[in-house]
Amino acid sequence: MADKREITSLSEAMAGLPEDFGFFADRFNTTIRPKLTAREGDRIKAVKKQRNFGIIGVVLAIAGTAIGFGVFQEPFGLFIGGIAGFGMYAWGSSDINKLGKETKLMLVEPVAAEFGIQYDMNPGQPADMMTFRSLDLVPGWDRSKYEDRLAGLRNDTPYEFFEAHLEEKRTTTDGKGRTRTTWVTVFRGQCMVVKFHKQFQGVTKVYRDAGAFNFLKKMGQMGKAQRVKLEDPVFEKAFEVYSTDQIEARFILTPDFMERLLGLERTFKGKQVRCAFSGGEMFLACEGRNLLEPGSMNRTMDDLGRVREMLEDFAAIFLLIDAMSQRLTPDALRAPNG
Repeated sequence: MADKREITSLSEAMAGLPEDFGFFADRFNTTIRPKLTAREGDRIKAVKKQRNFGIIGVVLAIAGTAIGFGVFQEPFGLFIGGIAGFGMYAWGSSDINKLGKETKLMLVEPVAAEFGIQYDMNPGQPADMMTFRSLDLVPGWDRSKYEDRLAGLRNDTPYEFFEAHLEEKRTTTDGKGRTRTTWVTVFRGQCMVVKFHKQFQGVTKVYRDAGAFNFLKKMGQMGKAQRVKLEDPVFEKAFEVYSTDQIEARFILTPDFMERLLGLERTFKGKQVRCAFSGGEMFLACEGRNLLEPGSMNRTMDDLGRVREMLEDFAAIFLLIDAMSQRLTPDALRAPNG
C-alpha cells in the first residue's frame, strides 16, 4: 500500500521496490518529470474549470428544484435540475479527465518499455477470460469492459495482466406487470495469467475465504478435488484450498507465495483474491480498485506520491510472478511426484 504521508524525495518513492526498478530514478529525472512539469499549467486550468462548472452545476440543480416546486408545484424540476447540474459538472471535468489519461501514459509507458511490456489502455476481451469463468474465478456476466492490459515476460515466464468490469443484466417485474432492467456489477478488479513451462498434473484452486463462493458447488464441479490443509496456521486461517493433487498443491503453495498473495491483495487495496493452477498456467483474480491510475489531479503533475503508487502496482505484479516462476522451473515441477 502506498505510504499515506507526503513523499518528498525520489528515494522515498522507490524504497522497497525490486532491484530492477533502479533504472527509474534517472529516467524520471531526465525524461518523465520534464514532461509532467510542462503540463502543470494545463492541470491548474483543468482543475479550475472543473471547480467553476461544478459550482454552476450546483446552482442549476438548486434553481431547477426551486422552480419545479415553487412555480409548477411539480417534483419533476428536481430531476431536470439534477440532470442539468450533472451535465455541467461532466462538461467541466472533460479537460481534467483527458489530462489524467495523458498523465497515466507518461508514467506507465516508460516502465512498460523498460521491461518489454506490451501495454493497451483499452483492449478487447482477453482470450483467457472464458477460462477464468470455467475455473469459477469470476461469475457469469452479460456485459463486460476491460482496460490496462499488460503482456510480457518476467524471468522468461509469459504473463498477461488486465482489469475487468463484469456486469449481469437483471430484470424484475412489479405487481402491476411492469418490468425493470438493471445492470449489476458482479466483478470489478484485476485478472492475471502466468504461463509456466510445464503442465501441472492436477487442478488446484485457492480462495481467500469461504465467503467468496459457494464451496459445496465448487467442490462438486471439481470432481475429485479435496481440501488441502496448509502447514502454516496463518495461511490455513486465511485461505481455502482445494486440489485434485494434494502433493503438487503443497509443493506449489509455499509460504513465500502465500505471503506474496496477501501482499498483492494489500497493495491492490483489494479483496477476495483467488487463483487456480491448471494446465501449465496460473489464473488469478482480485476484486479491487482500478490500478495504474494517475490519482487525484489536485496534486501537482510531478507529485511523488502518484509516482510511488504507480510503481507499487507494477512491483506487486512482478513480485507475485517472481515467487512462482523462480519456484516452478521445469525440473522443479517434476519433483512432487518424482
